[in-house]
Amino acid sequence: MQEDQNPKRYDLEERTEEFARRVGVFVEGLPKTLSNLEYGKQLIRASGSVGANYIEANEALSKKDFVMRIKICRKESKESCYWLRLVHCHEAAKNEQQALIQEGTE
Repeated sequence: MQEDQNPKRYDLEERTEEFARRVGVFVEGLPKTLSNLEYGKQLIRASGSVGANYIEANEALSKKDFVMRIKICRKESKESCYWLRLVHCHEAAKNEQQALIQEGTE
């Protein structure tokens, strides 16, 4: 049996859960402005939905259902990146913001 040569391979359930957790911590540290409160709520919902839909995809009743759930994961991931770009964060959090956007696009 061949060993996996890709060191960046992850269990996607774990990876999507970690993404949602990191987003939650990021949102908690945002300045409490009216726009950030609304954007943050949307961001938390979208980031959590990525993993939830991935879990549902793994329990799909058919290949068509699986494909639909994976497409929803992709859509929610894109939405997460949208909200990440809209929030206003402290300069110290800019690196994490960019890292989360990168994670959301992979």
